[in-house]
Amino acid sequence: MKINNFFKLVIAIGICELAGVIGSLFTAPAIPGWYAGLAKSELTPPGWIFGPVWTALYALMGVAAFLIWKRGLRRKEIKTALIIFDAQLVLNVVWSIIFFGLQSPGWALVDIALLWLAIVWTIAVFYKISKPAAYLLLPYFLWVSFASYLNYSIWQLNSPREWVACTQDAKLCPDGSYVGRVGPSCEFAACPNPEIR
Repeated sequence: MKINNFFKLVIAIGICELAGVIGSLFTAPAIPGWYAGLAKSELTPPGWIFGPVWTALYALMGVAAFLIWKRGLRRKEIKTALIIFDAQLVLNVVWSIIFFGLQSPGWALVDIALLWLAIVWTIAVFYKISKPAAYLLLPYFLWVSFASYLNYSIWQLNSPREWVACTQDAKLCPDGSYVGRVGPSCEFAACPNPEIR
């Protein structure tokens, strides 16, 4: 490996890892407070997994970008591929800012959908230039697909529900007791079943 290529590799990995560091500036402060209090999917991995996984994924992304970059920036398709790669990297960082910094799972879901599409686009353009570079992005694609599900789950489980105020009407049951209105449609509750004692 030429020295020039070695430095390209270091720079490419360094830029990707830097994206992770920037994201962590917004992530770390929100973990013990806001994020810890959220309802989450049962499939949510333990918190300690995220750091090592993202570190490895950023390294793979850096190697993938290097494999494209070393083909020469004079070629138009190389420049285009790296611009698309940079765009998805920016969307990656913005997700952390929106989700953890702004504490907005709904808007983060919009960002991660765009990120997912940008990753697919990046893989497609990388594949035309270097198949190994495209393959290196597949774990990232799979992880972001899973993260999209987790983001969606958090948004669904923690979205404020519309509360409906039911009237204080009561219905007389055959056993002489009364039941009130309940549920989102304000229907009367079921009368007690006299056979169940």
